[in-house]
Amino acid sequence: MLPADTLFPAPVFRLIAGVDEAGRGPLAGPVSVAAVILDPDRPIDGLNDSKQLTEAQREALYPLIIERALAWRVEFVHREEIDQLNILQATMEGMRRAVKALQPKAELARIDGNRVPARLSCPAEALVGGDRLDAAIMAASILAKVTRDRAMVELHAEFPQYGFAKHKGYSTPEHLSALTRHGPCPQHRRSFAPVRIALEAHGMR
Repeated sequence: MLPADTLFPAPVFRLIAGVDEAGRGPLAGPVSVAAVILDPDRPIDGLNDSKQLTEAQREALYPLIIERALAWRVEFVHREEIDQLNILQATMEGMRRAVKALQPKAELARIDGNRVPARLSCPAEALVGGDRLDAAIMAASILAKVTRDRAMVELHAEFPQYGFAKHKGYSTPEHLSALTRHGPCPQHRRSFAPVRIALEAHGMR
């Protein structure tokens, strides 16, 4: 009898999307999720986990990824939906949207981390440390990070008292001090404890 893998060979996936997010931890702003299908015939030198790259390196790689990828998509899940769903489920929803929007469609999605979203539009696998191991996930991490950072700079122009351009919404001492002084702005995540405390202190909802 032939081995089982001869009778039922594993499928060969050619359109593989890397999926990663940026902004799960901050107290304000959206979570950003990117999906990227790279073109093996147009490699991109210098890809790495976005956290291991400088801002200048990320900004230089961003247009190369957009130009050379077979498909890419960045989705924001905004503050209101984060507070409604919780940050984990909001991130999963962003992954579903990003993968679904890819053209051409992905045959397989590789998700950075240890969890695969339910109801994804294609088969998927989780890859712990994927943003250091898989080039498509690296590319996704860069798109997600750069896009979100740019959005937080725009938010800084609207609410300069919080310093969003510098800390991008993370809970730095500077940000926490501004939150205490001024109270939350409309883009602060109400479901996060420091924001709830500041809301109560300022008699806000």
